[in-house]
Amino acid sequence: MSRTPARPDGQDPEQFEPARRRAERLGRVLTTRAIVLAGLIVVVVAVGTLWLLLALFGAGTPADQAQLDVFRATGNVVLGAGGAVALVLAARRQRLGELELRRKEQELAQRDHAQRHVEQVASDTAAHQQRLAEDARVDAAERRITELYTKAADQLGSEKTPIRLAGLYALERLAQNTPDQRQTIVNLLCAYLRLPYTLPTGTRLPPWSSLRAPGPEQDATDSQQPDTDDRTSDQELEVRGTAQRILADHLFPGDSPGVTRPEFWPGITLNLTGAVLCHFDFRGCRIGNVRFGGARFAGWTRFEDVEFTGYAIFGGSEFDRSANFKRARFHGSALFRGAIFRNGALFDEAVFRDEALFGGVRMIDGVPHEDGAVFGGAVSFAAATFERDVVLEQVRVEDDAAEHVWPPGGTTPA
Repeated sequence: MSRTPARPDGQDPEQFEPARRRAERLGRVLTTRAIVLAGLIVVVVAVGTLWLLLALFGAGTPADQAQLDVFRATGNVVLGAGGAVALVLAARRQRLGELELRRKEQELAQRDHAQRHVEQVASDTAAHQQRLAEDARVDAAERRITELYTKAADQLGSEKTPIRLAGLYALERLAQNTPDQRQTIVNLLCAYLRLPYTLPTGTRLPPWSSLRAPGPEQDATDSQQPDTDDRTSDQELEVRGTAQRILADHLFPGDSPGVTRPEFWPGITLNLTGAVLCHFDFRGCRIGNVRFGGARFAGWTRFEDVEFTGYAIFGGSEFDRSANFKRARFHGSALFRGAIFRNGALFDEAVFRDEALFGGVRMIDGVPHEDGAVFGGAVSFAAATFERDVVLEQVRVEDDAAEHVWPPGGTTPA
């Protein structure tokens, strides 16, 4: 016995079998020839029956009339049965028409399903190719960033000053164009500034930011014939000053309230622990967490209007000249224990929203150590705001004759 094979997708094969073949399985469909032949047979039988009735009962007697009435009633019954048969045939035709319509609908739905499948496959293929292209683009960009970063880092290790400067500017451009690499590049700049460095010997730093100019106490002979080591140190000082200016420029949000400079790098943290910083100018900058512990600020230091959004650690740092923290805002802890201010410190109108520690006792390996800041020159906290505790215990002042302004409510150093 032949059997219709199952479809690969597991669906019932009879669902997609043509309606006419299904009808033939239920019962043979009448053909046009059969219908015409049946009609001729009916006509012949009707004519023959009429002729027979006329021959047998055409005399007109009452008995013949009664029999004709019987045959007439019988004919009506037969006609009624014929009408019923006609209704059945009409219903059969209607059923076949419905089956054919359903078959066409199924074929149309199948074509639509196949079309949707083709479109879905095409869409998935296009999306896959787009993902591959995007992955290739990202990989190429990552490789390019890595190459630029590696090359710039190698330039920082060069012995030639112009090459080191070129490395700094390449890192700056890379950080500006790739925000997700900014903190990494800032970490590299901070690491460079933390490298051991000795200031030029036999000369003082210039009074302003022109670090290449001879100091006021340097004689003409030293200026005209600088020592080779000093000249090398001066060149390195220029490189370090450039690194400081890059950081300061990109941590300055701008002067217009509500409008941020496109060059501003938000959310940056600094780690300059133990670094030697010359003429450090961070006026108006906005910084996250900062670590300046043990750093040496050679030359003037300006933190005016700086906003420290995280903690600020200056413990053990040294300020060779005046340290200006006017209107600075400390949102986190401000730690100045052990700091040395050799030529005065200004904290006028500064705002401390968390603890401000300029002195106190630290526990090191379970042993208490007095650790207070040392102020040389005048120190002023005029109009400063302290929202939490301010600690000045163990703070020492070297110039008692200077006019100091201490925080209200704080312990005045002896």
